Formats: sequence, structure tokens, C-alpha cells
Amino acid sequence: MNSATFQAIAARPAPVRSEGLVPWLKRNLFSNLPSSIATVVLVGLALWFLPQLLIWGLTKAVFAANHEQCQAVRGTGACWGVVTEKYRLILFGRYPFDAQWRPLIATIAMVAALVASCVRLFWKPWLVLLWAAMLVLFFGLMFGGFAGMVYVPTERWGGLPLTVLLATLSIVLAFPLAVVVALGRRSNMPAIKTVCVIYVELVRGVPLISVLFMASFMFPLFMPPGTSIDVLLRVLVGITLFSGAYMAEIVRGGLQAIPKGQQEAADTLGLSYWQAQRKIILPQALALVVPGIMNNFIAIFKDTSLVTIVSLYELTGAMGLALNSDSNWRPFKIEAYFFIAAIYFLFCFSMSRYSLWIEKQLSVSKNR
Repeated sequence: MNSATFQAIAARPAPVRSEGLVPWLKRNLFSNLPSSIATVVLVGLALWFLPQLLIWGLTKAVFAANHEQCQAVRGTGACWGVVTEKYRLILFGRYPFDAQWRPLIATIAMVAALVASCVRLFWKPWLVLLWAAMLVLFFGLMFGGFAGMVYVPTERWGGLPLTVLLATLSIVLAFPLAVVVALGRRSNMPAIKTVCVIYVELVRGVPLISVLFMASFMFPLFMPPGTSIDVLLRVLVGITLFSGAYMAEIVRGGLQAIPKGQQEAADTLGLSYWQAQRKIILPQALALVVPGIMNNFIAIFKDTSLVTIVSLYELTGAMGLALNSDSNWRPFKIEAYFFIAAIYFLFCFSMSRYSLWIEKQLSVSKNR
């Protein structure tokens, strides 16, 4: 009987660390030669440009609301004093100065309702009642005319409250319209399909500026004499119809990506058309086009800046109104643009991150 001879197994190399800063840098910034070259070039540009930007924006900048000091550093330092001096006019437009606490509270209430709608904890039936109460509060504060508050017509609304109002209501109204139109374009009824196709192709064939122009100046010409519709309502309808047409094509793309077997399975179960769409088809289709839908939402928010052409001074228009009326601060538009750009970025970046969160949640549910 042969005795077994013990032989030691050679030591294996330690596992490569896959977490931490260095592995992340290798994986994302230095994974190959082109990526490494691009990283080095971008880092070099940042090291050259950022110090100059910091000197201009912080070191030599003027933060006091003194246009004479700003003129002294013009060309070498930023003048953030224009924001200090004009921020209320930029944020609230021509709304009465003494009553600007009202649009402030109204905007906070609407943003809070938007945040609550994005949290799964609040996805309850009473969320609809919350939105109804918020809208009553918003328009009650903005209009006034009761409880000692002076009445303010929509012509004097502006700034951030108007931007948030137009973007929010346009998104809320355009989404169900887009779903209905997308379903109509796939309908077997020729009349409904034709109407939806004409609507989508007609609206997508013209720029938003022309839609706003038609809604504000041409539409009243077709109304009976003595009949007048508020310009804010006309603009809201125009943006909603425009955005709904684009979003309808996004939703239709998601519907076309669903295999026919899903509809056949719904028919086998005896589900009606609307039951199948609500419980099987639409949830899958909308999950596929979340990035496109959110991209459209972001575009709606930024496109509100175009309402300036119809004399509604939202955030961008209010900024122009604030500076064009004062020659002392007119040369410092770039700093004011940075200010409103930061506001736009905050809202758009938040929507983008929320879109990524939804996609992550959907991917987790699919992998279960």
C-alpha cells in the first residue's frame, strides 16, 4: 500500500480589488488608450480654465449692490451685485412688491406638491385631493382679491412662479393627452386614427413660437365679439397641445415595442380593450420610454421661456425686464444669466436624477 505524499498547493494571487477610488478611475477614466487621452486633455483644460473662473467669479467679484464698484472691476471680476439688487424683480416679475410673499408661498406649495408626487410613500388616492388643495391655494394667493389681499391680474404674474405654473400644468395636462393620442394613432377606427395623425403632424410641423403666437394673437380673432379668454390660459393650452403631440410619438414608440403576444394574452383572459391597456400594455410601454418622457418634461420646462413673445414675463423675461429698465445694471447681464441658469439647472437636473431613479426601480422589478 503506497502512502500518500502531501503536496502543498501553490498560493493563488489575491483577488483584484473592484471597489474604491483607484478601481473606479481605471474602469471609467483610464480603461483604454483613447479614454486615457481624453481624460488627460479634459483634466488639463479644467486646470487651466477653472482657476481663471474662480478668480473672476469669487476673488475679484463684487457682491454688494453697488454699480460703481461693479464698473470698476468690469472685465476682470464678476458683478453679483446685480443679483443682490434685482433678484426680487427677476424671481417675481412685475408682481406688486409688497405682496411678493404671496407668489413665494404659492411657488413653495407647488414645488412641495411636485416633490410629494415623486415619493412612493405619497402615491395614495388622497394625492389627488392634495393637488386640488394646492391649486386652490396657488391661484388664491396669486389672484388675491379676498381677506384683505389686493387683486393681481395674470398680466402682472411673472418670474419663477409663472415658469413653475406653466411647466407643471403643461406636463400634467399633456401626459394624458399624449397617451390618448398615441392609442388613437394605433386604433382600428379610421376616423379616430385620422384625427390623431392630423393633430400630431400639424403640431409637430410648426415651431412652438408660432403656436404661442396663434394662441395669443390669432385665436381671439375667431372668438365672438366681446368674448375674451385670458392670455395665460391661451398660452397654457398652446404649450399643452404642442407638448402633447411630441409626447404622443414617444408613447407610441413604447406601444410598438410591446410584443403582440401581450395583447393576445389579454384577449385570452377575456380583458376588454381598456382593461388590457391599463393593466398590461401601457405599464410596459411607459416603462420602456421613461427617458424619452422625462426628456420631454425637461424640454417643456425650458420652453416656457418662449412665452416672453406674448408679454408674459417668466423667469427669463423678468430678468430682461429687470435689467433693460435700469441702465446702471444693464452691462452685467452675464451674471444675471448665470443666476437664472442655476435655477433652470436645479430643476432640470432634479428631473433627470428622478428619471434615473425610476429606471433603476424598473430594472430591479424586472430582475425579480
